[in-house]
Amino acid sequence: MPIYQPLKLAIAGALLTFASTQVAFAESVVAKTEAPKNELTSQFIYKYLIAEIAGQRGDLFLSSNLFLDLAKSSQDPRLAERAAKAAAFGNINKTAAQAVTLWAELDPASVEAQQANTQVLISTGRIAEAKPFLEKLLQKEDTRANGFLYLNTLFARYPDKKAVLDLVQELAKPYPKLPEAHFTIANAAWGTGNIDLALSELAIAEKLRPDWEVAAIIHGQILYGQSPKSAIIFYQNYLEKHQEANEVRLTMARMMISEKRFSEAKPEFVKLVKLSKSNPEVMVVVGLLSFQGSDYVEAEKYFQQALNSGFKDPDQIYLYLGQIAEKQNHDEQAIAWYSKVNPGNRYLEAKLNASTIIARTQGVDAAVKQLSEMQGLDSEQQALVIQTQANLFSQAKRYQEAYDFLDRAVTTLPNTPEIVYDYAMAAERIERIDVTEKELRKLIQLKPDFAQAYNALGYTLADRNIKLDEAQQLIEKALSLSPNDHYILDSMGWVQYRMGKLDKAEAYLRQAYVAQTDPEIAAHLGEVLWQRGNREEAQKTWNDALREHPENEVLLNTTKKFQ
Repeated sequence: MPIYQPLKLAIAGALLTFASTQVAFAESVVAKTEAPKNELTSQFIYKYLIAEIAGQRGDLFLSSNLFLDLAKSSQDPRLAERAAKAAAFGNINKTAAQAVTLWAELDPASVEAQQANTQVLISTGRIAEAKPFLEKLLQKEDTRANGFLYLNTLFARYPDKKAVLDLVQELAKPYPKLPEAHFTIANAAWGTGNIDLALSELAIAEKLRPDWEVAAIIHGQILYGQSPKSAIIFYQNYLEKHQEANEVRLTMARMMISEKRFSEAKPEFVKLVKLSKSNPEVMVVVGLLSFQGSDYVEAEKYFQQALNSGFKDPDQIYLYLGQIAEKQNHDEQAIAWYSKVNPGNRYLEAKLNASTIIARTQGVDAAVKQLSEMQGLDSEQQALVIQTQANLFSQAKRYQEAYDFLDRAVTTLPNTPEIVYDYAMAAERIERIDVTEKELRKLIQLKPDFAQAYNALGYTLADRNIKLDEAQQLIEKALSLSPNDHYILDSMGWVQYRMGKLDKAEAYLRQAYVAQTDPEIAAHLGEVLWQRGNREEAQKTWNDALREHPENEVLLNTTKKFQ
């Protein structure tokens, strides 16, 4: 029978999960224990000392095998345990398996030994052999309930789910009044796809233990696979009877978010905040839902509460508060929040966000300077900062400065695809088509699967009505790499237009415009419609786009051309 996971993981998991599982290596492997109470021959003492010294020096192969030999000769379970743990830490699988089996035989009263041995049997596909050990684990009344719950973890990755269900049902037969037994049958049945059995067993478990949230959560998750709506209704009914069932409410609220039922999820999270006032993570979720609904005052309130409650990632909150301030046009407050973000994962994002505000309020040069002062950036972060700085120049229509800036940057980071691409586009804006073509061809060599490089070069050639056959080939390559990209569809429509194939041009441009109502696509589609005599639709397409994008240069230039 195939092994469901590497044996070393099974043994290590068994030995390190139970009882003294979190004990440090030095304590559990090489710390001295009471000497075995056997006749201490000189050979025994010699082996014992060598095993200890080997363990202290990190030679776990020698140490574990010597302890195993000593355990076999002395029949001392403590030595078998030492051998098992040393072998498990050293990933010495064969020795570990032998030592665990011996340990369980020599110390049948040890729960840890029996669990470890059971784990090894199951991990090696010997599930039938594990049954007697499991029955023994379940015999003690004080540990029986947890024993059944432990079976869910024990069999979680076992491949033969039907065999697991059969075994669990056999183990549960003597305990018809134990809710954990029915819960474990339900979990095993769910694994086989027997949903009816799973739900019926959960119903029994819930009847025996009505306030058991774990059973209710699993019940809802099983229903979710069939009907998300039914799962949510189940949770709502459960919460009517158990209003303080926070875990069920949290599961339901998350499910509502997954189903994009945000307006229903928010009041549930608000209740969770009231019921568990010390949970800042829930406060953050309420803040995000409020932010998403443009309720910035409430969003700020909950984010502040999360901060005051010790949320583990305050930098994340500072970013959210900065974004809220931006949405309300509170520029100084936004910059202040962004400035509170500490160096780390969110630091760059905060600086980039702040730079757009500084560019608007203090000028592009101030924003570019602020970004230039950043220290300790890796090459990827450097590239992102450079892109942002160049984009600030472009947004201010300072195209020559954007080009000059990227011209210097491409020397510093010559083989960074993002920088090369932006440099090529900056060159195109100032009509340095020779540079654009050279850099895009270089980029295609650098990153042959970069669809936008082929598209940009193909569109640049088509827009200038040159090398149209090559332009079409380049755009076809781009489409093969990214078939549904609306910008590439627009380029294909445009090159067809330049080649005089107006019917194909219109088809591609309509497809692009349906995918994305972009103003430049509208400009191109309108021009093709105009040239095909459909001037009323062309004018409507332009007018609709102008209402949304009144300052778009391509759109304005196109409409002027046909007035």
